[in-house]
Amino acid sequence: MTVRPFIPYEDRRLHIPAEPVAAVTETVRMLWDDMIETMDAMPGVGLAAPQIGIMMRLAVVDASDKRGQAVRMANPELLHASTQTRKHDEASPNIPGISAIIERPRAVTVRFLNDQGEVEDRDFVGLWATSVQHQIDHLNGMTYLDHLSPLRRKMLLQKAKKLARR
Repeated sequence: MTVRPFIPYEDRRLHIPAEPVAAVTETVRMLWDDMIETMDAMPGVGLAAPQIGIMMRLAVVDASDKRGQAVRMANPELLHASTQTRKHDEASPNIPGISAIIERPRAVTVRFLNDQGEVEDRDFVGLWATSVQHQIDHLNGMTYLDHLSPLRRKMLLQKAKKLARR
């Protein structure tokens, strides 16, 4: 397993949709392993393949109190979202030094190919749901900054640039 480097926010790959995964192969499983190691090294509660420059619809999420509970997902799609929302301070290693409060549905149902290559529908609540939605955004070519007003996004990106120059 390898900790992979993150691509910068300006990289075009973070702003375009990733390609669907045809099947869960040994290569996909090895990528998931690297992604989990990379996520744990951040430390973080989720990671999408485009964040490390791999344009495949792969994500991992582990919002457990103890590590080792990661859910591996290929081609995740949102089936249902609760009307009740939850606010959470979100960040990304692709944009170091900044974060923003984002409001998302508190619970979601997601369909994905699991690590056995089987279609699975799973409910996620709380931080798990927030992280899954954050990762699906990445797979769709979005970041959490896309949920902000243009002015707020511009201010945060300016702050990130100043921090990077230090």
